[in-house]
Amino acid sequence: MKLDEILSRCDHTQLAVTATWNDIRSLCDEGMRYQTASVCIPPCYVKPAKEYVGERLAICTVIGFPNGYNATEIKVKETEVAIADGADEIDMVINIGLLKDKRYDDLLNEIKAIKEACGNHILKVIIETCLLTEEEIIIMCRLVTEAGADFIKTSTGFSKSGATREAVSLMRKHSGASVRVKAAGGIASLADAEEFIVLGADRLGTSRVVKIVKAQNNDNNQGGY
Repeated sequence: MKLDEILSRCDHTQLAVTATWNDIRSLCDEGMRYQTASVCIPPCYVKPAKEYVGERLAICTVIGFPNGYNATEIKVKETEVAIADGADEIDMVINIGLLKDKRYDDLLNEIKAIKEACGNHILKVIIETCLLTEEEIIIMCRLVTEAGADFIKTSTGFSKSGATREAVSLMRKHSGASVRVKAAGGIASLADAEEFIVLGADRLGTSRVVKIVKAQNNDNNQGGY
């Protein structure tokens, strides 16, 4: 698989609680240089980031992050503010407690409400697969499809583990044709990235792919002197 194809599927990510504006601006510079699908950043930086990149790069942000147990009304408001600030894509975290309680209608209605707040912008639904059973993952695939979201996403990267091959395969198998899959967390190499794509991931949430490419470019430049 060509490197530019892998990069074009990457949401280049910086969600550390210590992230500064300089960190976000550098992330945007890298996203534009390597033509990633987007940069995924904290909500407080959406407005300055969008002003900085204009239409050269998609801005993605997170809602109800990382635990997902905010009230639905709060998540909807977060989404409205993010869209008004210039976000192109929204990655929301589900309320996992609702899933464990089998309150499927409440989960469905929350995703629908956030999708409505997104308008024509992309909505990705983070289900935190490391905390779910196989049955729960399959249920979430059905709910995300029914709600009309654009993506189902494995992980926040802030829980016990990130994407696994088994979870991505399961999500691709049980999600509707209109729903794409995003693998996030633990993508440590170009080989990992390519394998997740082959398994059915249309997007990758990662900061490591760009770092690997930058390191390779630096090695190549040094070798030329």
